[in-house]
Amino acid sequence: MIITKKAIPRRIVLRGMGAAFALPLLDAMAPALSAFGKTDAKPVSRFGAVYVPNGIMMQNWTPAADGTSFEFTPILKPLEPFRDHLVVLSGLNSTPPPRDFGPLHSRASTRFLTDMPPKATLGADLKAGISMDQILAKEFGQHTQLASLELGLDSPDSVGPGEGGYSAVYISTISWRTETTPLPMEHNPRTVFERLFGDSGNTGPAARLARMQQDRSILDSVIEKVDRLQRDLGPRDRLKLAEYFDAIRDAERRIQNAEQQNSREVPVVDHPAGVPAAFEEHAKLMYDLYLLAYQCDLTRVVTFMMGKEFCGRTYPNLGVYDSHHATSHHQNDPEKLARLVKINTYHLTLFTYFLEKLRSTPDGDGSLLDHSTIIYGAGMSDGNAHDPKNLPILLIGGGFKGGRHLRFGKDTPLANLHLTLLDKFRVRMDKIGDSTGEFDQLSI
Repeated sequence: MIITKKAIPRRIVLRGMGAAFALPLLDAMAPALSAFGKTDAKPVSRFGAVYVPNGIMMQNWTPAADGTSFEFTPILKPLEPFRDHLVVLSGLNSTPPPRDFGPLHSRASTRFLTDMPPKATLGADLKAGISMDQILAKEFGQHTQLASLELGLDSPDSVGPGEGGYSAVYISTISWRTETTPLPMEHNPRTVFERLFGDSGNTGPAARLARMQQDRSILDSVIEKVDRLQRDLGPRDRLKLAEYFDAIRDAERRIQNAEQQNSREVPVVDHPAGVPAAFEEHAKLMYDLYLLAYQCDLTRVVTFMMGKEFCGRTYPNLGVYDSHHATSHHQNDPEKLARLVKINTYHLTLFTYFLEKLRSTPDGDGSLLDHSTIIYGAGMSDGNAHDPKNLPILLIGGGFKGGRHLRFGKDTPLANLHLTLLDKFRVRMDKIGDSTGEFDQLSI
């Protein structure tokens, strides 16, 4: 048997009709000796954050036991298949500075990744802190087409005036490029798709309509290049490439279907083109785009807001007809508490849809889930009290010892987790926000 060191480039890109497709990690991108367990081709590391608004029903979230013997609570039950990739973190706080009686919801979302309180303003002079995702994006963005990707499920039009004396921008994002530059969370799948893969012109309504009416996928414009590439690939790489392009085709098809349905059935003012009318389809489509961004290494940093603070979404599919925000102010009413548990559990169920896709997508010597680190949680615990202590925080992915519930002391800042993760990604900092040190409990 003759072994060569010939490999195709890791960053090979196929272009056509305004689209650029970076490829997932293929076996053929590593030297031939990788078949014998010897390779220098290491999978990249990725960071993500998923934010849920209005707090959590903590009695049904927090496990009773610590360590590896913990049992899944009713809300966390959907995560049971991912136990080995999961760490439940209790006791972390996003406590405001002394005498800070500022906005409760604005503070929750703003501090979630910045660890800094928002400045009181209704104008353009916004101020918080650089969020940890953007600290990583500055480092990782040197190697990817996009430094980061910010996703959400709420339209900017759904945001009200904000809390008293504070801009609505603070409740609309968790990502800050600089201490004065918040990044908008994009809710339109078409816009996200075009940001990832480009389009044939611009993103105006006329161009989008023309794209929607085309009989072929943008993938068809690079089909000859794909065919030539596949001739040099083995059976496993051909299958991996086929699954990757099938996922892109599926995302594009679903976006087109949503646009056609919305143009016929739903007022455009309420549902901009490209946004599915059904919340679950919208969420799953955005999670699929999130996956594609990782899979083709277009970015290694993604933040996702399942909803903005004050989110008034209803969930008739769950039998919840009151708004999420109103339900979170439960005042210990048993019926409201039961409805809140349904919402919290449903959000996690949608998240596990994404986790399963990460786990089933090969990436080097493991899966995308193995090579990703994702924070899931909220900026307050009990939504009725707007409590910034004992936050509901999960850490999911690889690079740390999973299958545990870690409980920290009552004065432990959430910023310590951020500082620890930055160090894990080899971004060294002495301090972020109100951090007091790193954790050693997360090491393998």
